[in-house]
Amino acid sequence: MTDTTSTLRRLCWLFPDRESTRTNAKWKASFWDLYSEVAKDLDLTFDRVAPEAVTVDALDVHHPRTYVDGALVTPQDTVFLTSPYTLPYQSVDAFNQFTLYSVLEQAGFYLPHPTMFAPIGNDKLATLLYFKDCPLPPVPTVRVTAGRDLLFDEYMTATADLPYPAFVKPAGWMAARGINLAHDSHDVRGLLSLAQGGDTTLVFQPYLGKGTIDFRVYVVDGRAHTTLVREPGEGAIYPQVTTGAKAYYTEAPAELLPAVEYCAQRLPIPYFCADFLYDGERYWLSEIEPDGMIFCPNPGDPATAEATRTLVLDRFRAYRDQHAVIFHPGLRTPAVLEEASA
Repeated sequence: MTDTTSTLRRLCWLFPDRESTRTNAKWKASFWDLYSEVAKDLDLTFDRVAPEAVTVDALDVHHPRTYVDGALVTPQDTVFLTSPYTLPYQSVDAFNQFTLYSVLEQAGFYLPHPTMFAPIGNDKLATLLYFKDCPLPPVPTVRVTAGRDLLFDEYMTATADLPYPAFVKPAGWMAARGINLAHDSHDVRGLLSLAQGGDTTLVFQPYLGKGTIDFRVYVVDGRAHTTLVREPGEGAIYPQVTTGAKAYYTEAPAELLPAVEYCAQRLPIPYFCADFLYDGERYWLSEIEPDGMIFCPNPGDPATAEATRTLVLDRFRAYRDQHAVIFHPGLRTPAVLEEASA
C-alpha cells in the first residue's frame, strides 16, 4: 500500500560493516532481503549503510545538511534505524554509533530507537533496572566488568550471594554469543579471567533450569503483535536457534500481557521486542530489544512465512506513521484513520 500522506521515502539502517562474507550472506538471507522487500511494499527504499557513510555539514548550525554516501537526505524524507552494535569485532564502531545517534537526533531526524534508550537497552542490567517494576519480575542479575584490576578479586563482594549454577553472558552482546554456565566461584573466576582479555562486562544470573522456554513478544504500536517461542534443543542449556532450539509462533500467554503493557508504557516507541523466560512455574522478564531482529522460524511453511512478512510490514508501517505524526501533524495516515474509525 502506498501512503500518500507522508513524505517519508527512505529507511536507512546504520549497521557496522564488519561482517565476514559468510556471515553477511547468512544475515542477508535471514532478514535483510525481507526487510528490503517489505519496505518496497510501502513505497520506501531500504538501505543498509555503515555509520561512516553518514556525513553532516553544520557550517550553518541552524540548517545542518546530512548526507549518506554523498547524497543529501532530510528529516522529512529519511528515517534512520540504528542501535549500538557491540560484538567484539564491532567495538571499533561503538563510539561513533553512540555519538552519531545524538548528532542525527539533534539534526532533527526521527529515530525509532531513541538515543536515551541506547545505553539502557545495550546493557542487560541497565535494561532490567529500568523495567524493575514490571508485573513479571526481572531475572536477578549481578554485573561485573572484567577489567585490568580483576586480580584484586573485588568482584567477589558482588558475587558472594550468587546462587549456583549461574547463567553467565556478556552484558552487551547479542545473538546468544558468549553464554556459559558457572557451577561455582572457580568457574566465575575463570570466566572473568577470559573476559578480561577484552575488558568485557559480564552478567551473572540464577540458572532457571534446563527446560526453560523463551517467549519473545514482538510489540508494535504498544500491543503484543506476534509471539515467538523458543524451546531448548536436546542437551542445550538455553533456548536459542543456534543451539538447536525449536522455534514457532504462538498466541501470547495471558500472563505476559500486563507485563507487555507496562513495558510499552515505559518505552513508548513503535516497535520493540520483550523477551520473557518460563521456568515451568513462573515467568521472568529477560530483556528488551528496541531493534529485535525478525526472522522466519519456519521458512518452508507458507503461513509462517506470511506471518513473518506481516510482522515486518506492520513494524515499518508503524515507523512511517509515527514519522508522519511528527512531521505532518495535520495529516492522518491510513493506519491512523483505520484505527480512529474502528
